[in-house]
Amino acid sequence: MKIPKFILTIPNILSLSRIVLVPLLIYLLYEKQWMLALILFGIASLTDLFDGWSARKLNQVSEFGIFIDPLADKFLVISVFAALMVLDPYLEVFDFWMIAVIVGRDILITFMRYLAMRRGEVLQTSQFGKVKTAFQMVSIVIIIMIYFVRKHPDYFPRDSVHESVPYWIMLGVTILTALSGFRYLFSNWRLFLPEKKKGGPSEPA
Repeated sequence: MKIPKFILTIPNILSLSRIVLVPLLIYLLYEKQWMLALILFGIASLTDLFDGWSARKLNQVSEFGIFIDPLADKFLVISVFAALMVLDPYLEVFDFWMIAVIVGRDILITFMRYLAMRRGEVLQTSQFGKVKTAFQMVSIVIIIMIYFVRKHPDYFPRDSVHESVPYWIMLGVTILTALSGFRYLFSNWRLFLPEKKKGGPSEPA
């Protein structure tokens, strides 16, 4: 799949900023600087809102922007979820099947988008995908807030949030992500059929 040419526009800069901010965000999570991590994640999430809005408002919609916007979302969400799973003592190694499901769904959608581009078609999307992304973002905010509460037992009751809550939130995210993938499959299953050749059979001479 050919990567579209980068064009220096405000929407594209906003989309790329989400990718650039990920290493710093992972570092803050590793250092358990939960409030700073929450603020940075909030900034990264806002760029997801403003890049699409600015592209339409400034008439700067581009092929690169259409390509990089969902990729930046996936990179941000998957990186943060993987980091949170590593840092949470309640989660075990085998719980990484949830990350595998999320990554697998995104790989599937990327492959289907590639098939659609080869055929000169547009991948059929739905509001379910947007709901999934919003739910992922909100879930990350809630989980980081839970870790912040745990870090300050002097201000919050020690047992105010059970240690298993992040696990159940991540499980909910995984299930919704899988359902979103099945929704894409249901809407675009014809992409996996052999492509019909244009034109009918040639007539005998």
